[in-house]
Amino acid sequence: MGWISGVATYILIWWLVVFMVLPWGVQSVSPEDAARGHSPSAPRRPRMWLKAAVTTLVAAVLWLIMYAMIQTGVISFVDS
Repeated sequence: MGWISGVATYILIWWLVVFMVLPWGVQSVSPEDAARGHSPSAPRRPRMWLKAAVTTLVAAVLWLIMYAMIQTGVISFVDS
């Protein structure tokens, strides 16, 4: 795997993982606590930095597993 395909694969894995991590721990604001003009369905504490860090870590582990599988020949994209 070249570095361009490696980076592209990592980006794809990262985006898949971020959509899996986003709903973790979300608590909606109660309608009486919502400020005027804000949606009551908005998360109380989105913790985006934590979710970005978890996403980056999980994506890196999954990318390393995929990289190892490609390098060892478990997965091959070459026609035989």
